[in-house]
Amino acid sequence: MSRTTERWLKYLVAVLLGNGLYFSLSRYLPPAARQAANGFNLGTLVDLWFCVAVYGLLELGTFLSHRGRKRPP
Repeated sequence: MSRTTERWLKYLVAVLLGNGLYFSLSRYLPPAARQAANGFNLGTLVDLWFCVAVYGLLELGTFLSHRGRKRPP
């Protein structure tokens, strides 16, 4: 698999998991942090934050898994 394809798959997983987390936890968020049907609001930014946080965890996992391997000479 090429690096570009791998990167896009990681983006897709981050968006799907981030949105899944956001919508499963949205009932526990304050009303201002929930998405409304009328466009861009604070809830949209909170949803984006969830996706970015999941992407960061995926990158951290990739970094830690590659750090433990020995590099070829």
